[in-house]
Amino acid sequence: MPRPTGINLEPMTPADWPAVRRIYAQGIATGLATLERQAPDWDHFDRSHRTEGRIVARSGDGAVVGWVALSSYSSRRVYAGVAWESVYVAEEARGQGIGRALLERLIETADAAGLWTLQAGVLADNAASLALHEGVGFRRVGVQERLGQDVTGRWRDVVLLERRRADDPVD
Repeated sequence: MPRPTGINLEPMTPADWPAVRRIYAQGIATGLATLERQAPDWDHFDRSHRTEGRIVARSGDGAVVGWVALSSYSSRRVYAGVAWESVYVAEEARGQGIGRALLERLIETADAAGLWTLQAGVLADNAASLALHEGVGFRRVGVQERLGQDVTGRWRDVVLLERRRADDPVD
């Protein structure tokens, strides 16, 4: 799928944080994107996400309409080539291919950075996110049953997905 018309993918900067946080909060409000209950502040986000792989999607007028970022899988050196990814698209921009464009760019960035595995945890009833991830090469590796509680107290299942680099160095 070609990149949506008029969308530019650029590195995320601290100045993008208000828009990124708004989009994150919109995802939280759906009850399908995450079990988090509120978007973090910039300092927490900055500390918990790798510097490479922070990408925003901008519309033609410069507004941030989506973002993607990587978090380290573990601080242990043996997992240096593994990262978690998060992708969010603004409510008004969903269904336009922006999430796919962001993930495709993220995969290129991760490969260039020497990462061999990207992982994602997607709530089991988030059909759109599951289809998006599978559409860019992630595969389901399992279901973590009743992994966490949502804001209503309901226990939720999370589908664990991974994408291995095409020239996987461990094969």
